[in-house]
Amino acid sequence: MSWVTIRKDQILRATSIEYDILIVGGGATGLGIAVDAASRGLKVLLLESNDYAKGTSSRSTKLVHGGVRYLAQGNIKLVREALKERSILLQNAPHVTKTQSFIVPVYSLWQKFFYGTGLKIYDWMSGQWRIGTTKLLSYNETIEALPWINTKGLVGGIEYFDGQFDDSRLCMDLMKTAEIHGAVLLNYARVERLIKKEQKVVGVEVYDVQLKETFCCSAKVVVNATGVFVDHLLQQDTVDQAPLVAPSQGIHIVVDKKYFPGNHALMIPKTDDGRVLFVVPWLDKAVIGTTDTPVQSAQAEPIAFQQEIDFVLQHVSRYSKSPISKAEVLSVFAGLRPLVKSSNSGGPTSLLSRDHTIMVNPSGLITITGGKWTTYRKMAKDAVENALFVAKLGKKPCVTEHLKIHNKQQDQLYHALLQTEKGSEKLHDDYPYVWADVDYAVLHEQATTIEDVLARRTRFLFLDARVTWQLIEPTGQRMQLILDWSEEKLQEEINHMKELVSCYIIQ
Repeated sequence: MSWVTIRKDQILRATSIEYDILIVGGGATGLGIAVDAASRGLKVLLLESNDYAKGTSSRSTKLVHGGVRYLAQGNIKLVREALKERSILLQNAPHVTKTQSFIVPVYSLWQKFFYGTGLKIYDWMSGQWRIGTTKLLSYNETIEALPWINTKGLVGGIEYFDGQFDDSRLCMDLMKTAEIHGAVLLNYARVERLIKKEQKVVGVEVYDVQLKETFCCSAKVVVNATGVFVDHLLQQDTVDQAPLVAPSQGIHIVVDKKYFPGNHALMIPKTDDGRVLFVVPWLDKAVIGTTDTPVQSAQAEPIAFQQEIDFVLQHVSRYSKSPISKAEVLSVFAGLRPLVKSSNSGGPTSLLSRDHTIMVNPSGLITITGGKWTTYRKMAKDAVENALFVAKLGKKPCVTEHLKIHNKQQDQLYHALLQTEKGSEKLHDDYPYVWADVDYAVLHEQATTIEDVLARRTRFLFLDARVTWQLIEPTGQRMQLILDWSEEKLQEEINHMKELVSCYIIQ
C-alpha cells in the first residue's frame, strides 16, 4: 500500500465524525490529553503540524524530577505535584523510565550543610512517593561515585534520587496508548484556522503538509496544546490577545560515556546565571545541560548559540579532571520552553514559573501551556476536566493514574518484524537499534520521514550526529521500499536530513 493511500485513509477518519475533543499539538501535553480523554471513553482527534515530539518534548534533559531548583524558589506546590507525578510515571512506564542517582559535589562545609539540608527536605517532601534516600557522602565516597570529578577543594558530596527517561520514545508510546483507546491522531496536519459558529469554536481547517490538501474537522471543544506556539491560535481567536508565552532556549551537548564513567549523574547546584546544570547518563552516553536563553520568537528547529555551547563546556569542565572540548561532542541540540509570561516579565526567563496555565476563551477555545515533562499527566487531566465542562460532556472520571503506557517491546507486531529478513540486524554496531525498529516506526508509529525515524523513533540524531549521517541513505532506502517513494522523493528526504544533521554537529 502506498503512503498516499495510507494518508488518505487517515484523513477520512479525521473528517468522518464530530469529535468530543479536538487537540491541536502532538507534544507531551497534547498526547497526554489524548490518552486521558480517550481512556475516559471520549471521541478524540489530535492534529500535529509537524511530527510528534518534534519540538520541546524531544529536547529535554531526560529527567523525571520534582525540581530541586523550584524548591529553592519556594514553589512548594509545583515540587509536591511533580514528585507525585514522578512516582506515577515511573510505575506506568517502567520500560522508558528508571530511578537515577545524582551526586552534588560540595567544596565547603557550608555547601554540604546548605545543599544537604535542601535535599533532605526534597527527600522528606517525597513522602509516600520517595524513590531513594538522600545521604551525605565523604570525600572518598564522592570520588568513588564520580571518579572523574575535579578533587581540588572537594569536601564531599550529597547523593539524592530522581527519575530519568527517554522523552520522544515516551511520546510515541503515548501516541500508541491513545490509539489503543480509540483516539485518532494525525501528524503533519497543520491547523490553519479556527472554524466558528455563533462566535463559538466548532472545528478547524487543516492543511495536510504531505498531500498538500486542505480539509476540515469538527469537534465539541478544541484544545490548544501547541507549547511555544500557543499564541498563534490564541491571537487568531482573539485578535488583541497579548502574548501568553515567553520562549526560552535551552541546549544540551552529548558526549561519550567514557568521559563520565559510572552510573551516577552530576548536579551542579548553581551556575554563573543561577541555574542548575546536569551531567546525566543516558542511553550509554552522557547528556550535559542546560542553558536558559530568552529568544524573540519560536522556531520549529532551534539552533544552539555558540555562547550557549561555550557556557555548558566551561561549566562542566570546572568539575571534571579532563576538560571536555568541542571536538568530543557527539551531538548538540536546542529546545524551547513555553514559559508563561508574568505581569512584570522583563527579567531573566530562569525566574519565570514552570507551572502550567489553562485559559478558556469566550469562544470555548481551551489553551494549556507552561508546565514540565514530569507533570504532563496532571496537565492533561486538568485540560480534559475543563474540556468536559466547556463541551457539556458530563462527568467522566480520570483513569490515567494507574493506566499502563504502551510498550513497543511487548507488541506482537514488533516481534513479528524482528523475525523478518534483516529485522534483528543492527543499523550500527555501536547502538542497540535494529531494522525492525525502522519498520515498526513506519508501519505502526506514523513515521513518514527519515528525520522521524532517526531523530525520534530511534535517538540516533540526539546521540551521535556523525553516525546519523552514515545512516541517512540506508534508512531512506528501507523506507522507500515500505512507502513506495519515488527516486525524487527519496533524494529530497536524504537532502533534508543531511541539512538537518549538520546543525547537530559542532563545526
